[in-house]
Amino acid sequence: MNPLVTVVVVAAIACVAVWVASLLTHDHSWVDRIWSIVPVAYLWIFAGAAGLADLRLDIMAALVTLWGARLTFNFARKGGYSGVEDYRWAVLRERMPRWQFELFNLFFITLYQNLLLVLITLPALTAWEHRGSPLTPLDAILAVVFVALLAGETVADQQQWRFQTRKKATIASGQTPEARFVQTGLWRYSRHPNFFFEQAQWWAVFLFGAIAAGSLLQWTVLGAALLTVLFIGSTSFTESITLSRYPEYAMYRETTSPIIPWPPRRRGEPAEA
Repeated sequence: MNPLVTVVVVAAIACVAVWVASLLTHDHSWVDRIWSIVPVAYLWIFAGAAGLADLRLDIMAALVTLWGARLTFNFARKGGYSGVEDYRWAVLRERMPRWQFELFNLFFITLYQNLLLVLITLPALTAWEHRGSPLTPLDAILAVVFVALLAGETVADQQQWRFQTRKKATIASGQTPEARFVQTGLWRYSRHPNFFFEQAQWWAVFLFGAIAAGSLLQWTVLGAALLTVLFIGSTSFTESITLSRYPEYAMYRETTSPIIPWPPRRRGEPAEA
């Protein structure tokens, strides 16, 4: 069977499973719980279809497995697998009539996001179609870049985790935290450094496929591009909620790059990224 057909079948099963689960539990974060898992499965489906004999596909699958393991760990320690729903869905439910939110749940949360999880892995289809093409120095460089981006995201998430842990402990002791959101470390140079590293890793996955094909003109760029668009929208929505909770976030926005890490600017200076 063509590996793309297998991936589509698995994705269809995942759509039905998370949609039914959301209806039964009224919890709309089921896609989040498979976000770090199904892309790993899709990559290994493509690598397996090549008999685990194409080194580029094997490297792609191994790197995405590392991505998935890191993201799964970070999601789990925040309680993501313990019934903790994404706080943004509760905000949306308050803003929408129930029928509108249920349509949003079906078409965006369930169908679109699962489609996106397929699309971001399809550079592996390009690599599979060009299996046997020799590895190049660019593949080695790209693998190193991917690992560096993975390390950057790990550091950013760890800094956020430590900040939130200290903040909760301070509040629990009856004291007022000095800061209500993280602004140090990598977060001094970007309001969302974890988002930057996450997106960049999937652009690297696209480049593996492009190297295999010998051209950047590949339709599978759609996955990385749509993921970037999703993050832009998600970032805007998330920041609107944060700003409503913490008015001082406006000053942070004025001095700190939204996504791409960049030296902080003084108030009144134009944004660089």
